[in-house]
Amino acid sequence: MSTDPSMLADIAGLLRVESTGQDEMVARCRELTLPAYPHQQVYGTYCTIQDHVDCPPEQVYDYLRQGHHLEEWTYSLRDFEPSGVPGLWVGFDRLAEDTRIYCRTVANPDAMTVDYHCSWDQGDELWMIYLMRVIPAPLVLGRPGSVVTWTNCRHPHYDRNPYPSLAARPGRPWVGDYWDLFYAGHTVEMGNLKAILEHRYAAGVPVNVPPARAVAR
Repeated sequence: MSTDPSMLADIAGLLRVESTGQDEMVARCRELTLPAYPHQQVYGTYCTIQDHVDCPPEQVYDYLRQGHHLEEWTYSLRDFEPSGVPGLWVGFDRLAEDTRIYCRTVANPDAMTVDYHCSWDQGDELWMIYLMRVIPAPLVLGRPGSVVTWTNCRHPHYDRNPYPSLAARPGRPWVGDYWDLFYAGHTVEMGNLKAILEHRYAAGVPVNVPPARAVAR
């Protein structure tokens, strides 16, 4: 089955082999390939990182889908416990003193995607969404293990706290204040994830640990 090119004729700006020669296409790609890129251009709206982890993808996925493991590999998320709402956990983000973070884990075993839907201060609007995917490394790198990708999108709430009255104290820093450091900070956390999984897998011990708080207080 083939698409009729005439169905795309009214859409401006498409570059397709039917209308754009190879030399023109190469020239356009060279224009888009710069020797250096401003941080804002690369990470201003989306922040994506990735790494290889020498651990089977099924085990990596199983570790990530259990949200309490965030206490191990993230820099600052700690003390998660059930919130009382099914599937919603609450803990502390120690980036800011006395700041609660709410988190719901949404996982798809077929695609091996794990999304963390989070927010500071309240659990009704989970707008901070961390999108992770586990890819079998033999498929994409020709080597054992997994490739893990992690993407954040810059929701408007990063620029302005939508619930200022819920902050633990006046003048508390806001999570969006750290956006320009997301690439660096998440790279550090990906390194933590890689180190934990590779260490346990190489040692032949389970990569998963039970949650410290299995029931709500």
